[in-house]
Amino acid sequence: MRSTSAVPMTTAIVLGASGLVGSELVNVLRASPHYRSVLLLSRRASVVASDKVVERIIDFDAPDLSGISEGHLFCSLGTTLRNAGSEAAQFRVDCEYPTTIATRLRAQRVQRMILVSSVGASATASNFYLRTKGQLEANITALQFESTSILRPSLLLGKRKEFRVVERATSLVMKLAAPLLIGPLRKYHSIDASTVAASMVRLAQSSAPGVRIVEYEEMRALV
Repeated sequence: MRSTSAVPMTTAIVLGASGLVGSELVNVLRASPHYRSVLLLSRRASVVASDKVVERIIDFDAPDLSGISEGHLFCSLGTTLRNAGSEAAQFRVDCEYPTTIATRLRAQRVQRMILVSSVGASATASNFYLRTKGQLEANITALQFESTSILRPSLLLGKRKEFRVVERATSLVMKLAAPLLIGPLRKYHSIDASTVAASMVRLAQSSAPGVRIVEYEEMRALV
């Protein structure tokens, strides 16, 4: 691994811990010497056996974030249109909830934000999902954390808790198309969720100020 600037031990705050990237992220954070504790902000209880991990069950519509006064915020929260039931519900989970929590925690002196977005994200995109992620990026950027890292993976690979037919089919197509994804198209390569998670922690350990957009090549280079 490449060396990174040392940072004092602090708290890692995680949104989306039960998802594909989030579950990998929790494992990396548990093993990281840079964090004295890992705080999961969750809708429902999970099974995470570790003295280092603390889980707080919150109402995302009216989150209780009292007592959180420092740390790094990691967000991989997201859902699908199928699970959400409507575009409005998906927008609430993918954009409104992370924005509300990040806004509150920024005011409570949380210093760094590490966000999982999507390749192609743009607030002006015609695609609903990409437009939602683009709006979230704009919201988070406007909060002016001391350091903001935005990761834009393409298709995520890994073992999900639920079987998704479309993603399985897309994964097979992406494998066949991989040799054609060269030059500026390389950012569309599928990537392991574990690589994204490890990249998030590496980025959080950097002291570089401002906003950093990270795509496929750089995520792979970080781990």
